[in-house]
Order: sequence, then structure tokens, then C-alpha cells
Amino acid sequence: MNKKQNKKIKIPKFKNEDQERDFWSEVDLSDYFNKNDFQKISFPNLKPSTKTISLRLPESLLYSLKEKANKRDIPYQSLMKMILDKELKKF
Repeated sequence: MNKKQNKKIKIPKFKNEDQERDFWSEVDLSDYFNKNDFQKISFPNLKPSTKTISLRLPESLLYSLKEKANKRDIPYQSLMKMILDKELKKF
């Protein structure tokens, strides 16, 4: 174990969230925490943030996508996201 892991710097008090955010954006977390200070957590109900995009598709592809989504009784945008997610995981 090196010295950095044994010695932690005391975290200052902050007046507000902006000050705290600025502070953490400029420091090395390893100066303040050891890896054993952390524990794994999950947020099962947290929805991922989304971004609206514009995508040009051939009409035949869009028609096919809507047709397959209709058979599954889901919105075509949801089916498109499922397909993209599945295919990206293959890379």
C-alpha cells in the first residue's frame, strides 16, 4: 500500500452545491477517499436520460419497423431502441 492510500485529506465544508461541484471537478478523488470507502449501489427505478435526435430512414425501412412493432404491440421507437441496444452489445 502506498502513502496516498493510507493518508486522506479532510474534505472541506461547502456553502452551497455549486461550490462543492466546483471543488470536486478540480481535485483527485484518491486524495480524499480509499477504494475501500466505496460500496456498490444500484438505482433500480432510475430512468436513463434521453436525447431527441433526427434520423432519416428509407420509407420502406420505417414501414417495416412500424409493422414489426405493431405485431409486438409496442411503439416503433421502443422497438428501434431495443434493436439498437441489442446490436450495440455485440460490438
